[in-house]
Amino acid sequence: MKKTKVLVSLIVLTLLFSVAGSTFAKSYKSKGDFVKAAKKQIKGIDCVHADKLLGNKGVIFLDVREPAEYKAGHIKGAINIPRGLLEFKIASKIKNKSAKIIVYCKTGGRGALATYTLKQMGYSNVKNLDGGWLGWSKYLKKKSASSNNDDEEEEGC
Repeated sequence: MKKTKVLVSLIVLTLLFSVAGSTFAKSYKSKGDFVKAAKKQIKGIDCVHADKLLGNKGVIFLDVREPAEYKAGHIKGAINIPRGLLEFKIASKIKNKSAKIIVYCKTGGRGALATYTLKQMGYSNVKNLDGGWLGWSKYLKKKSASSNNDDEEEEGC
């Protein structure tokens, strides 16, 4: 009888721990989960449309990468506020909450989170650059190659 009670108790405890363990595992979110949720709440902008806005008065390109990443290369005229400091520094850098802001990072994840955060802070006209800095760099290379091909064709005429 005692052995049966002990055995039943062990089985019940094992079941409880396995259910509790799977519940806890399901309650944690990964970085991908946060990025995916943020992307559902924000608007993106592709490189072609962002390029058309580059240099327009009132359009702000916001690089949320780390300072070393920014120094290694960035979109001309972009301001740098690292993602980890965004909530603390944005109000002093961009006071106008209706300003047109295009946010970017390396590939789009931090940019999506930053764009979502800015929306929550009341910035109403903010978009995330699709593909981030890497997408932008590929776009510029493709654009440059295309214009070089056009030049060669024009020279041949």
